[in-house]
Amino acid sequence: MSQPDNTTARTLPRHVAIIMDGNRRWAKQRFMPTALGHAAGAKRVREIVKACADLAIPHLSLFAFSTENWKRPADEVAGLMGLFMTYLQKEVDNMNANGVRLRIVGDIRRFDGKLQTLIAKAQADTSNNKRITLTVAANYGGRWDMLQAVQAWQHAHHGQDLSQMSEEALAPYLSTAYAPEVDLLIRTGGESRISNFMLWQSAYAEMFFTNDLWPEFNPERLQQAVKWFGERDRRFGSSAQL
Repeated sequence: MSQPDNTTARTLPRHVAIIMDGNRRWAKQRFMPTALGHAAGAKRVREIVKACADLAIPHLSLFAFSTENWKRPADEVAGLMGLFMTYLQKEVDNMNANGVRLRIVGDIRRFDGKLQTLIAKAQADTSNNKRITLTVAANYGGRWDMLQAVQAWQHAHHGQDLSQMSEEALAPYLSTAYAPEVDLLIRTGGESRISNFMLWQSAYAEMFFTNDLWPEFNPERLQQAVKWFGERDRRFGSSAQL
């Protein structure tokens, strides 16, 4: 994959977040079972992680499983859990070879004990990698994240009233406190909403929506999104001259 031009290189996002939408529709269009669509989407992840690393983007976050996804058919949920376990078992060596640090965010307490163990092991095994941090949001919701952050702040500040809590004081308790806020949020699949994903972290994100279904989203399309981001005029609410 070619490197972006100098203008884009100077304005690379530090944190790209992607809502990976369209696996089921991709499978349906090909008269395939839903599970094969999710499997195709999982294969795409490795390619996009590598593309972000090659572009020197230090943080990539992927929305893998939302708190609302439990409402899907039981067999589909079971298939997703199995796919997640397979990914954790098979990808750690590849992550270590490519300098990928894995972080899982979300309420993992609802997951099977074996999956929780695999999550802990994969994070520990990749903890020293520094080329790119891959955050996978699993059983995650933006509202849940803010709620758990408030509860964590309260637990750490016994006796203090919530009126004493500022935005700056709350930020370290968010699940992604180790990462900068999202600069570029991408959603595949033709939808134009963020579906409760990193609501706090994406407050000033540039949002790139594409009709590509997730298994179709390739490094070339990623580079288009990054180039588009580099051309944006980001004022963060200031009165900078237009």
